[in-house]
Amino acid sequence: MKSTENINLEKTKARSVKGIITSIATREGAGFAVRRPFPTQSLSLVDPFLLLDHMEPVTLAPGAAKGAPDHPHRGFETVTYMLEGHFVHKDSAGNSGVIGPGDVQWMTAGSGVVHSEMPDEELVENGGRLHGFQIWVNLPAKDKMMAPRYQDIPSAQIPIAESEDGRVWVKVVAGQSLGKEAVIDTRTPITFLHVKLQPGASLNQPLPPHFNTFAYIVEGKGYFGNEKLPAETDQLVLFGNDGDHACLQASDFEPVSLLLLGGLPLGEPVARYGPFVMNTQKEIVQALHDYQNGRMGVIN
Repeated sequence: MKSTENINLEKTKARSVKGIITSIATREGAGFAVRRPFPTQSLSLVDPFLLLDHMEPVTLAPGAAKGAPDHPHRGFETVTYMLEGHFVHKDSAGNSGVIGPGDVQWMTAGSGVVHSEMPDEELVENGGRLHGFQIWVNLPAKDKMMAPRYQDIPSAQIPIAESEDGRVWVKVVAGQSLGKEAVIDTRTPITFLHVKLQPGASLNQPLPPHFNTFAYIVEGKGYFGNEKLPAETDQLVLFGNDGDHACLQASDFEPVSLLLLGGLPLGEPVARYGPFVMNTQKEIVQALHDYQNGRMGVIN
């Protein structure tokens, strides 16, 4: 028996698949390895999403853990979702904290903040497992210079939805699924779900037809869209906007773990330079000037 979202499939249409993108291997911060489906030469962005970095599961030797030392951000949001390991974050506004397994940090950089994300002392000294994600979400022009804010949500506070037969598990980071609603507040309409499907199980996740939507396969193999196209670990499935739900199905022989993200496209010009994302090159130059002159502060 397959598990599905509670929708009338006879009166709805599954989205098609526009493309399947395989992640590239690259390095970030002080040199930690990530898999990146975008931005790449194949896919620059999925409006309003600017970047997805997958810190793939790895067992680190003592002294091998690396992070992202002090660096600025302006004009967008960073979303960090940890699956294994602990990261310590600090910023120039005096905020600090620890993100552990299952936790989410939704940081709205807004007008600008200097930020650091580093492995905790135990992971550095003793080594251990590390696995997680960082996603960049663009801000609309009207919010790019808002005051920075943090939403640090521990795993225990993030709603979990399950199908009646227990074969579909959904962590609702943003948006709604299977009757559960997220606790995180987003500046624009966003869906962010971590979905786990047992072999042969499926989920038909409703989405507004105007949302740009993709699935990223964390582990395993599944079939996607009305065409039931196959995709596997480290691949991104980009859905079309031609239906009102995304069809996700595990293979008959192994479970699949994936992230499903959708968002209302901003449809605004995007000017990027490293950790700054604005609407014009003039605004990028101003961001650089403000950072170089200490207007985004420093981390004590």
